[in-house]
Amino acid sequence: MAEKADEFVNVISRRRIHTAIVDRDGEKSGGIATVRIIRLTYPLLPCIMLTGEMSQAVLSEALQLDVFSVIGKPVDMVVLQKQLHRLFVKIYDSDIFG
Repeated sequence: MAEKADEFVNVISRRRIHTAIVDRDGEKSGGIATVRIIRLTYPLLPCIMLTGEMSQAVLSEALQLDVFSVIGKPVDMVVLQKQLHRLFVKIYDSDIFG
């Protein structure tokens, strides 16, 4: 778990990360900086974005950054688990969240 984009770089360089769950509303750049860093360094790492503002602009931004899923806040844990299941089946051929 990291609170800032630069902390995330340290975490991801030391551990194998299967999915990044990014809070778009976090820090000044809205967590988008974290997704951009992920795309530069680890372009294939799947990302799920959490947001309090579900709009066409946010969805477009997520699409441009190849975000796997966008989930509105407050986060429904059942929805998050379903999206993680979908992601792991599609990306890793794993039914771990099934």
